[in-house]
Amino acid sequence: MAARGVEASTGGEISEESDERGSMWDLDQQLDQPMDEEAGRLRNMYKEKKFSAILLLQLSFQSLGVVYGDLGTSPLYVFYNTFPHGIKDPEDIIGALSLIIYSLTLIPLLKYVFVVCKANDNGQGGTFALYSLLCRHAKVNTIPNQHRTDEELTTYSRTTFHEHSFAAQTKRWLEKNPSRKNSLLILVLVGTCMVIGDGILTPAISVLSAAGGLRVNLPHINNGVVVVVAVVILVSLFSVQHYGTDRVGWLFAPVVFLWFLFIASIGMYNVWKHDPSVLKAFSPVYIYRYFKRGGQDRWTSLGGIMLSITGIEALFADLSHFPVSAVQIAFTVIVFPCLLLAYSGQAAYLRKYPHHVEDAFYQSIPKSVYWPMFVIATFAAIVASQATISATFSLIKQALAHGCFPRVKVVHTSRKFLGQIYVPDINWILMILCIAVTAGFKNQNQIGNAYGTAVVIVMLVTTLLMMLIMILVWRCHWVLVLSFTLLSLVVECTYFSAVLFKVNQGGWVPLVIAAAFLIIMYVWHYGTLKRYEFEMHSKVSMAWILGLGPSLGLVRVPGIGLVYTELASGVPHIFSHFITNLPAIHSVVVFVCVKNLPVYTVPEEERFLVKRIGPKNFHMFRCVARYGYRDLHKKDDNFEKRLFESLFLFIRLESMMEGCSDSDDYSICGSQKQHRDGNESMNFTTFDTFGSVESVMAPPVGVTKRTSQTVTGSSQMSGGGDELEFINGCRDAGVVHIMGNTVIRARREARFYKRIAIDYVYAFLRKICRENSAIFNVPQESLLNVGQIFYV
Repeated sequence: MAARGVEASTGGEISEESDERGSMWDLDQQLDQPMDEEAGRLRNMYKEKKFSAILLLQLSFQSLGVVYGDLGTSPLYVFYNTFPHGIKDPEDIIGALSLIIYSLTLIPLLKYVFVVCKANDNGQGGTFALYSLLCRHAKVNTIPNQHRTDEELTTYSRTTFHEHSFAAQTKRWLEKNPSRKNSLLILVLVGTCMVIGDGILTPAISVLSAAGGLRVNLPHINNGVVVVVAVVILVSLFSVQHYGTDRVGWLFAPVVFLWFLFIASIGMYNVWKHDPSVLKAFSPVYIYRYFKRGGQDRWTSLGGIMLSITGIEALFADLSHFPVSAVQIAFTVIVFPCLLLAYSGQAAYLRKYPHHVEDAFYQSIPKSVYWPMFVIATFAAIVASQATISATFSLIKQALAHGCFPRVKVVHTSRKFLGQIYVPDINWILMILCIAVTAGFKNQNQIGNAYGTAVVIVMLVTTLLMMLIMILVWRCHWVLVLSFTLLSLVVECTYFSAVLFKVNQGGWVPLVIAAAFLIIMYVWHYGTLKRYEFEMHSKVSMAWILGLGPSLGLVRVPGIGLVYTELASGVPHIFSHFITNLPAIHSVVVFVCVKNLPVYTVPEEERFLVKRIGPKNFHMFRCVARYGYRDLHKKDDNFEKRLFESLFLFIRLESMMEGCSDSDDYSICGSQKQHRDGNESMNFTTFDTFGSVESVMAPPVGVTKRTSQTVTGSSQMSGGGDELEFINGCRDAGVVHIMGNTVIRARREARFYKRIAIDYVYAFLRKICRENSAIFNVPQESLLNVGQIFYV
């Protein structure tokens, strides 16, 4: 068997290692060309949706329940975590309030709502959405399975820049060294792992803080009862996740809106009744005076003040449900002013009753509205927890699509909304860890320390990714990029230095959780990358397949064999392994490549690309199924049925074009063009007898005519109808799904950490994760696994 040695370039195109590119190499390129024209004929422009003013206001209201629940419930625990040892100087309250005001202004308002949210990927938010944007504008994807045909997708939006621009220099710098790509991926994974940590800590601190209100009006209740109540609420919350939020989601926005209305009203009442002078905290001079009084406690109190901006990571991750303008309106009109009033009211109350700092929120509530406020606070905490859990599910799905997480079951919980998903395995892991944190710490101070550590690291990761987004995607001037980055880093590094003092007081929790998930995600990605490289380097030449003749040197039995591979070109090693060990192969062979692209979705009409491989009497095809990181393989999707529909459509188009071509082929010179009169041109797909794909347009503007190539001794079928009948007969005879079961082992001379990662961690993850056959709903009776082992 003559195998080729190949390597993947950073753009996903294949380059030969051998310098001897003779006639066999040319023949191989003709036999298995990229799908440029197939992708080109599916191209049309993506248009953003425009919303009326009334609809925009309605969406702004609805975004309160999904996007701002976490940020809105921060007043439950901020002042206690800022002054865990009590308030020693009443003037410190003014300084802390001033810090809260300007933290809310700089980070959530200016940075996230008006800058970061605009860096969405067609409405999708989160660290992986930023990474997908970068992968489309620079060749930084560590698994180079992309091709220029993928850029023809309607959802594959990207900008171009001048070759000598600062953006182009940055792009070349990133692409030049594989270690830089790897560092970028690790940065994204760290941010993702910290958001997963938030999915554990947000329910714990929100629900525990809300349940803590029982002690204010019922003093005989001890902290153990509060913890039990919180655990019961958490178990109930995670137990109903499989139902989704479709049925009760309409309640989220009214609940959170009432919450903001109540805390703003109580805040105004407390400012008016207790101490209107707290409004002087809007002057930043009190921040200077706060730190001027000195003491390490004032610096470490920044860890508690930073909790006032928690929820911004969920804000960005949950962005996909609403347009950016709706999120901006909701924050500036409702969220921001209500939070300022709530914190001002608590500060005014604490100026008069500083000894009530432990339960500042509930102590400041007037007695007449205490119990209604307790109920609303509990429901608001549940909504906030739900938003963070949903954001965690979305991030896991995105990581899975990028090859950075083991294959887990993803359930679509809504027929109306694509983004509502449920991941059972992750849900129960989150519940166990959340209960462990709640019952283990038993007070919100240590959980708050852990929460702050996770949030500040996510902010730092977002700042570094935004720097690249501003350069490569937005093409901002370097002065603007530097100004944004420095301002963000100064603020966030200040907070980071404060939370470092609290690592031993609970701040270690998110670090341990994130480290565990980081190891899982990176090891899985490393194994996935090595499997892809193995397929690339061991794939078989098409010229060798052609040399076997129409029978492939075997008995062609009735039926269709679907050979799954990660390669979009070439013959995978499992196929050569299969035909060299078995004496027969199916009458029709289809190489199926399922790949995920750095786009949020691939439209159904653009999902499949089909082409013929070799002469017609070989009956070999290639089908590339493309998915975005939000696309799901739902149970009601019949992958096999849709694949054959695309194959039959391809054969009909091929037959139609053969009838129109009069034995002559036309190939486009350069890019596809339109009629000079501005009308959209007709675009068809035709194939020569080798199966190379061509496009013709009527009238043929800018085309060159060439003679059809023929294969000596090959007999062609009379028409597409005969071939369709033949394939239908083979389909009735049976369809077999042939999948590779590649086992990775570390070499004996490999270093010990690689042996542990590959032979134990990755092997364990492969053992417990879902099989590809389950993802594509392949019946077990139609599945054939081809085993092979390779060493790294």
